[in-house]
Amino acid sequence: MGLKRLLCLVVTFIGSCPVILHAQADKEPLFDKKRVFRSLSDRWELDSATRKGTFLITPYKPVYVTAGRWSSDPNEHPVSENPNYTYPFFIDLGRYEARFQFSMKVKVFQGIFGKQGDLWVAYTQKSHWQVYNTTFSRPFRETNYEPEIILNFATDFPLLGFKTRMLGIALNHQSNGRALPLSRSWNRVVLQAGFERGKWVVLLRPWMRLPDTDDENPAVADYIGRADATVIYRTGRHLFSALASHSLRWGDKSRGQVQFDWTFPVTGNLRGDLQILHGYGETLIDYNHKQTTIGLAVSLVDWL
Repeated sequence: MGLKRLLCLVVTFIGSCPVILHAQADKEPLFDKKRVFRSLSDRWELDSATRKGTFLITPYKPVYVTAGRWSSDPNEHPVSENPNYTYPFFIDLGRYEARFQFSMKVKVFQGIFGKQGDLWVAYTQKSHWQVYNTTFSRPFRETNYEPEIILNFATDFPLLGFKTRMLGIALNHQSNGRALPLSRSWNRVVLQAGFERGKWVVLLRPWMRLPDTDDENPAVADYIGRADATVIYRTGRHLFSALASHSLRWGDKSRGQVQFDWTFPVTGNLRGDLQILHGYGETLIDYNHKQTTIGLAVSLVDWL
């Protein structure tokens, strides 16, 4: 079974289990009734006090809805190093669009190696909607689908003043589900590590791209990167995060992306999210396109 097919089963598995939603009525819901900041242990169930068992939908990456997102340079001519995947025409795109992301994970095995090792399946979907583009009937410009299988281990040892809370490995597939010449996809083996110190959380993820016989985007790692780091700071009801990815190459191949988020209280459980991004790869179709984007979103789930 190919990796792409295996990972796509993750989506089918999660989507075919509506009973999970009822099973967690007395557990932590995906959208917290009370918006409080949590630790890595809470989010990844790293000790006996935070374990909730298997087959419960829990948060993974941030969930948000951005009604207004501005781009300094919309990608009106998607190209690829593979000439079969270069779009021959220009697309009239507006600078303003809506963007939303949904992300969740489900633990399917707990304590694979004695009391250590939890196996998770995860799914993240991000869509960009040209809702203000009346010329082309408000089309969805791009949707990225990202299923993952993650083996995660709880840890507890010091490193450079931080406490190492978890180590893991994942199989990751990301694609945009489009036909030639706009199809983009890649498969990765991702290592992950999580660290905590007071109000600070650091997540590190280096990865290796897996070979593809029909490579739609040969230089994707030279633009989106070969590793990323997320730094999160909590203070009161505010959460600041910065995510940076890099190609781990130098000279004219030193590329990547930086994204800054500030989530803040508005009223009650309603939270806003100021999003600023600069660099390559906001979406897969934009993997080799550089731009700056600014958006204001409604935050439904934070990093923590």
